[in-house]
Amino acid sequence: MFKFLKEKLKNVISSITKKIEEKPVEEKIVEKAAEEKVKKTIKVEVKKEKIREKPIEIKEEKRGFFQKIKEKVTTTSINESEFEDIFYDLELALLENNTAVEVIEKIKQDLKEVLVNKPIERSKIKTIVQASLENAVKGVLETEEKDFIKLVKSKKTFVILFVGVNGSGKTSTIAKIAHLLKKNNLTSVLVAADTFRAGSIQQLEEWSNKLDVKLIKHDYGSDPTAVAFDGKKYGEAHGINAVLIDTAGRQHSNINLKEEMKKINRVIKPDLKIFVGESLVGNDAIIQAQEFNDSIELDGIILTKSDVDEKGGTALSISYVTKKPILFLTKGQKLEDIEEFSKEKIVKRLGI
Repeated sequence: MFKFLKEKLKNVISSITKKIEEKPVEEKIVEKAAEEKVKKTIKVEVKKEKIREKPIEIKEEKRGFFQKIKEKVTTTSINESEFEDIFYDLELALLENNTAVEVIEKIKQDLKEVLVNKPIERSKIKTIVQASLENAVKGVLETEEKDFIKLVKSKKTFVILFVGVNGSGKTSTIAKIAHLLKKNNLTSVLVAADTFRAGSIQQLEEWSNKLDVKLIKHDYGSDPTAVAFDGKKYGEAHGINAVLIDTAGRQHSNINLKEEMKKINRVIKPDLKIFVGESLVGNDAIIQAQEFNDSIELDGIILTKSDVDEKGGTALSISYVTKKPILFLTKGQKLEDIEEFSKEKIVKRLGI
């Protein structure tokens, strides 16, 4: 089969060459392009046939990002065209990992600066490229870092407002924060300013009982701002280190609830405004965070269910798009299932 394909390629090229000699210059250019196309087609067929002829038990090794670069570096550098070809697979992988287009473009441009038309030793390709890729990803996550415990200690009574959409795990995240504060010998009070969702007050009350911390609540249908105000005043009057205000989960498109959230923010003047988003929803979490940020100017982000999200692209994207730091990741149902955000862990999760 290989001999037949090679002979066919030889005959086609011979035939095209003969015709080119009889054609005007313009037609020769067209025929040259056709010749290249035929060559590529035959090469593909040969490659397919080779794969078919291999024993079934033998698996062809998948070429990774670094291997492709090594194959391309036949001289001392990679040109722009070669880079585009190499980056294509990485781009697809990042998209599959819920990475925003803006982030992919940022990583691409950072890598270009390091790799395109720059001298590279073949023996050092993996080291150079891996370091460049890690730096590019960390550059995307380059926001002002906040030491949460230090922030809480910076003021006698530190007020934190938690916002997010329904089902993001906001209430349980607040409980985890209260537990974290307790472990650091800091007191807290929970404030049930979600007077909209049925069962929300009871849910927070269960956590307050489990944590043995005070809960400030009103009846369902009460003014959320009034509840938040009472919670803040209680914290200040009793020397509580942190006031943790739970708000109604609201879709970023709900105008009335957004205005209510703005009112709470305006009256309470919290020291920290945290968006709680779910890792698994990918780009939706990014859109949500942007909308909340536009409304009340967020200070930080907590991503929930990070243990189920194996990709990490949401974390990579949400911080870059909003320009806000990710403070914590939560990873389970237990109070201890919360950890400080780490750039290195995200890089590792992305498989870089």
